[in-house]
Amino acid sequence: MYHSGFVRVTFLGTGTSHGVPMVGCDCAVCTSPDPRDNRLRSSIYVEGDDGFCFLVDTTTDLRMQALREGIRRIDAVLYTHSHADHILGLDELRRFNMITRQPIPVYGMRATLDDLRRTFAYAFAPDAPRGGGVPDLRLHPLEGPCCFGKTTVVPVPVAHGPWDVLGFRFGSFAYLTDCNRIPPSSLDLLGDLDVLVLDALRHKPHPTHFSLAEAIEAARRIGARRTYFTHIAHELGHEETCASLDEGMTLACDGLVIEVPSRAPVGDRVQ
Repeated sequence: MYHSGFVRVTFLGTGTSHGVPMVGCDCAVCTSPDPRDNRLRSSIYVEGDDGFCFLVDTTTDLRMQALREGIRRIDAVLYTHSHADHILGLDELRRFNMITRQPIPVYGMRATLDDLRRTFAYAFAPDAPRGGGVPDLRLHPLEGPCCFGKTTVVPVPVAHGPWDVLGFRFGSFAYLTDCNRIPPSSLDLLGDLDVLVLDALRHKPHPTHFSLAEAIEAARRIGARRTYFTHIAHELGHEETCASLDEGMTLACDGLVIEVPSRAPVGDRVQ
């Protein structure tokens, strides 16, 4: 059991779109015996102390992630954007429809929802069979703060190369995966954080993701009390990389669970 006034965040995956280990790669990280170097595609699962549970992105690995973490309930899904590694597990949501006997509300930018309709046209067709044949979803444009149970989620627009995507803040926690630029207006939404989760792909610069050095610089500017890096490629070994980071910064790993205040911080900290 966890504390009232907190939400529990589980890192379902912390890897890049290829996952780690990568197919056909024999590098030191892909063959590492350290379980922290095994990374499914990036996503988080959030449980409120009121029992409301929501998912950020439906990755290619959602079935495996849900089995590993024992997930039995999803009350809503938020999408950061519509790239394959963040949406292609959508069909797995039908199992949660069957468990709860309820449609699942889905939130994202209008462009993301339009992409979902095109990519999964069979699920959104007027004559699509419900009750297990296809996911039963209700799409809702997310254009401002929205309450998920007792947890208020604030969308944080960021740039992923040429694409506009969303990060999310709730309470003293912010999740910014798949980005390489944070506009000034979004930086204004990221003050006084206990926990920041930020894209850090690799050492070498990339056209659509923060490199590790760029992510460290952005994290220093934001000034969260603790920063976890995610969407990590096979160039970054967990132990070696963490040893080189600033105090209060670390690579996230699959299965990591943290608790954060669900409202504005009042002195509580992640343990």
